[in-house]
Amino acid sequence: MSTPAANDSRGSCRFRTVRARFTNRAAAMAGLAAIAIALSTAISMPLPAHAQGAVRSVHGDWQIRCDTPPGAQAEQCALIQSVVAEDRSNAGLTVIMLKTADQKSRLMRVVAPLGVLLPSGLGLKLDNQDVGRAGFVRCLPNGCVAEVVLEDKLLNQLKTAKTATFIIFETPEEGIGFPLSLNGLADGFDKLP
Repeated sequence: MSTPAANDSRGSCRFRTVRARFTNRAAAMAGLAAIAIALSTAISMPLPAHAQGAVRSVHGDWQIRCDTPPGAQAEQCALIQSVVAEDRSNAGLTVIMLKTADQKSRLMRVVAPLGVLLPSGLGLKLDNQDVGRAGFVRCLPNGCVAEVVLEDKLLNQLKTAKTATFIIFETPEEGIGFPLSLNGLADGFDKLP
C-alpha cells in the first residue's frame, strides 16, 4: 500500500464502518465474481459475462477460484472474498489475491463500487492501524479496481492480522469502511497454485 493515511497531506479523515455480510456463494455477487477471474490475468482484457470461475477449494471465508480466460494457455487461480454492506445492497467489495502467470509477482486487486472518489484511493487498516492507500487503476462497468503488489511485509501483515477494514471514500474527508474476514487467508494463499 502507499503512504499511510495518517501521514496524508490532506489531513486526517474519518470513516464509518458498515456492517457487512460475507458472501462466498457464486450467485451472491455474480457481477463482481465475473470480474474477479478476468482481472486475475490482465486488467485490460474484456470481461466475459460468464467468467465466474470454478470453486477449487474453500479456506475459511476465502475461496480459490480457477478459470482459463479467453486466449490464455493455462488456468489462472485467485483467492477471492466478497462482502456486501448490509444497509446498501449495491455497495460491496471483492478482494482478489493471485500470483502472476510467471510466478514472479503476487497481486491484490480490490473491486470497489462505482461512485468512489478516485483520487483518495482505497484505504486499508489492519488491526485498527493504517497500512496505507492503493490507487485505483481503472473503472469498469461493474466497479473500480485498486491494485497493489503484495510485498512480503504486506502479505505477512495480512496473514497475521485479526481484522481488516478496506475504506472507500465518498468525499476526501469521509470514507466507508468494509470489514473483511481474514479467516482462512493464510492457508488459502499458501495453497494458491
